[in-house]
Amino acid sequence: MTSAVQVPQELSARVPVEQRGPGLDRDAVRLLVSRGTEVSHHTFGELPWLLEAGDLLVVNTSPTLAAAVDGRIGHARVVVHFSTRGDDGRWAVELRDPDGRGTTRARAGGPAGTQVQLPGGVRLVLEEPLSAGSERLWWARAAGSEVFGVLREHGRPIRYSYTERDQPLSVYQTVFAVPSPDGAGSAEMPSAARPFTARLVAELVSRGVQFAPITLHTGVASTEAHEPPYPERFSVPEASARLLNAAKAGAGRVIAVGTTAVRAVESATGPDGVVRAAAGWTDLVVTPERGVRVVDGLLTGLHEPEASHLLMLEAVAGRAAIDRSYEQALRGHYLWHEFGDVHLLLPEETAHIEHCSGNCR
Repeated sequence: MTSAVQVPQELSARVPVEQRGPGLDRDAVRLLVSRGTEVSHHTFGELPWLLEAGDLLVVNTSPTLAAAVDGRIGHARVVVHFSTRGDDGRWAVELRDPDGRGTTRARAGGPAGTQVQLPGGVRLVLEEPLSAGSERLWWARAAGSEVFGVLREHGRPIRYSYTERDQPLSVYQTVFAVPSPDGAGSAEMPSAARPFTARLVAELVSRGVQFAPITLHTGVASTEAHEPPYPERFSVPEASARLLNAAKAGAGRVIAVGTTAVRAVESATGPDGVVRAAAGWTDLVVTPERGVRVVDGLLTGLHEPEASHLLMLEAVAGRAAIDRSYEQALRGHYLWHEFGDVHLLLPEETAHIEHCSGNCR
């Protein structure tokens, strides 16, 4: 999908699907399925009939944090997006200007030493930019209180202006989210997993589909500049590594649920294609040139034309498949963003779909 193609504003999902009409659940979103350049249209509730026994879904267990907090720099109001907690206790933060519709305008941080007053008398001090050449994200340290306490008492989920209103934190949690003992989590929801319900997971398991949990705590997205992802904390446990290797050794396909799952699994996979238990920080950026070593397919949301995640999609499925599927998504009026519709990319040579004409259940 070229950067010249623009997504019409009316295709932004403004509220979660379950709030769009009576009787709807999270799995009522639409599902675009790509098998090479062949495209078919479904609802997410049909997923158990689109996968096969032996397939392995890799799911991110990171919970979503209430990572947006109101603050002030002098007399100026700002919103602080707490992105990633470093090993030294500092936080990577993004400062944004409030406008009453979610935060739509990033502002340059700094200079070093700038103080942001947070609720409860907490002072946040900007120390240095996260990366050279960009002042969007800064390393900052809070004095007088732990940030997690501020988030619990005064935080709300990060929201952008394409959504209609603030939502409770529960709306941003996936069915796979597991609270971290240290309070860590994702600044923004691992949204590819949002359409899953407990009922749908049970149906998938009954049909022989397995799940491999991993954790990757995702940071704040670059909604304006579409910068590549920066280092994030991840974990691939031993049990999941065994499941992944067994799937690769057998006839099953490894399908990552979200770009975060791809990044975590590929970070734990060696040049020999073997997945090993791993934990720590990953700075891996998956591109078509690098390719993927273990992931066969991907379930993901629809990404903006300039988004760096599109390179990962091309690494999994190829440019022709992505161009074709996004053309169909635009023509079919699929919805974008975290409350929108989803896209399943399957390998062309082994993909199988049991057509069900709306009677899959």
